[in-house]
Amino acid sequence: MAEAIGTELGVFWVIPFACMLLSIAIFPLAAPHFWHHHFGKISAFWSLAFLVPFAATFGFELALYEVVHVLLLEYIPFIILLFALFTVSGGVRLTGQLVGNPAVNTGVLLVGTVLASWMGTTGAAMLLIRPLLRANAHRKFKVHTVVFFIFLVANIGGSLTPLGDPPLFLGFLKGVDFFWTTTHMFLPMLFLVVLLLGIYFAVDTVLFNKEGRPAMPATDASSEKLGLDGKINLLFLAGIIGGVLMSGMWKSGVQFDIYHTHVDLQNVLRDAILVGMALLSLKFTTEENRRKNDFDWFPIVEVGKLFIGIFLSMIPAIAILKAGTKGALAGVITMVSGPGGEPVDAMYFWLTGVLSSFLDNAPTYLVFFNTAGGNAGELMTTMASTLLAISAGAVFMGANTYIGNAPNFMVRSIAETSGVKMPSFFGYMAWSLGILIPLFVLVQLIFI
Repeated sequence: MAEAIGTELGVFWVIPFACMLLSIAIFPLAAPHFWHHHFGKISAFWSLAFLVPFAATFGFELALYEVVHVLLLEYIPFIILLFALFTVSGGVRLTGQLVGNPAVNTGVLLVGTVLASWMGTTGAAMLLIRPLLRANAHRKFKVHTVVFFIFLVANIGGSLTPLGDPPLFLGFLKGVDFFWTTTHMFLPMLFLVVLLLGIYFAVDTVLFNKEGRPAMPATDASSEKLGLDGKINLLFLAGIIGGVLMSGMWKSGVQFDIYHTHVDLQNVLRDAILVGMALLSLKFTTEENRRKNDFDWFPIVEVGKLFIGIFLSMIPAIAILKAGTKGALAGVITMVSGPGGEPVDAMYFWLTGVLSSFLDNAPTYLVFFNTAGGNAGELMTTMASTLLAISAGAVFMGANTYIGNAPNFMVRSIAETSGVKMPSFFGYMAWSLGILIPLFVLVQLIFI
């Protein structure tokens, strides 16, 4: 949305987005049957609750432009990436039988955390969540394992490279060196990972003992050797990563203008590659493999329907933030500067993080990146602490809610499809407030 429009929007324009979030939080608890059958309609309703008044106030053409802009530049690339990763990772099956005890579970979390920076939080999460769920199928207490999986694999693990998380990829496109985050985010990430893995191991050990240290019952998988079925999908996964990297590093100079929205050739090619990798995965992976991998299309359908409502209804929130000191949230923007105009790194960390918890963490990162001057060379050197604060806030605090980062909601959906009764929206936030926020306070005091 043009900055001029962002300056004209009052905070009340954010009400449909707030109601969309409340619907996700309340309906699954208050009316689960209704929600399961009608969540797509509810998502569409809150989208229209914003778009219809907006069109009546600012004109149909501008409303149509905003829809086209969000669909072509944000939602469609977002859902294509998730679809490709979901489909390809769903064809990789860990054979044999992992036993979900504290040592094994902690090891899987560690492996996923390491992989996340190099294949993306979504890729690592989609690859490992099913094997982890199968390993713990015999356990009574499983929710904590999925919650810590979201904390570590779906968020904090993506801290070290632009491949790890979309905010860092945007920074890379803006000129931040590929390995800048590797060197500057390593210690804060290591600090969080060590503490979270330690907390998880202690909690899982207590619960494992409380369950009577259950042994996994013998299954057909127990006769298989530990290994991978559908290994060809790893090649398709590499193709996805290569397509994403290509779109960031190659500037074709060719654009397609679709209703005043400029779509770059390299991004069209990237999306075509991603769809192609997904189709190849479907062709070369047997149905039997996917069945044994507990593959089901519902999670991607649920994410697709809910997130189009989120993307459309949050248009005014992002626009107001982009308007900076001229917008209705000027008070928020001015909090990141001291009396002499110097950056207040702690506020950059918390504001980027809190807003990333509820808005898309990629545009939130970009808002504060630009608020800090937008000069990558300066931000990497004389303002390195400020860029660290923005990067850490966007990546780490995406773990605060189910919608803070793309894979969070999908991991939740896959877990529920597998029979794990996951916490509600606010129930999950109770976990993040109780465990993550105190750790983030320590990160700010030590590293920011």
